[in-house]
Amino acid sequence: MFFKLILAFTVIPVIELWILIRLGSEIGILNTILIVFLTGVVGAFLAKKEGLGIVNRIRMDMSQGKMPADELINGLCVLVGGAMLLTPGIFTDLIGLSLVIPGTRNFIKTKIREKMKKGIESGTIIYYGPK
Repeated sequence: MFFKLILAFTVIPVIELWILIRLGSEIGILNTILIVFLTGVVGAFLAKKEGLGIVNRIRMDMSQGKMPADELINGLCVLVGGAMLLTPGIFTDLIGLSLVIPGTRNFIKTKIREKMKKGIESGTIIYYGPK
């Protein structure tokens, strides 16, 4: 796990720098800065809008006595996606948008659920809830 974190915090910034330098040489520095700024603003707006919708759906599920497991995964995806959108860069913006936009988020949620299920079955994730 530690190796993956080190890799993420070294490789992703290098990829971001490479993309930003290439983009800046192609379309200009000001246009590149404008793109990074706009994706941050639009991403923050989308994350806020999606996040408020998720909170409302969680409240509705809980008021009906349902466990909002699906919405909690949605919330986690939007939280991580929003943080990535606020991080300057094109690569992280693409990942962030894919986590915030509902259509692509559903695909990612399916993968998260599969990974969690495998972890529970293998015993690497301990589940204390009802069976």
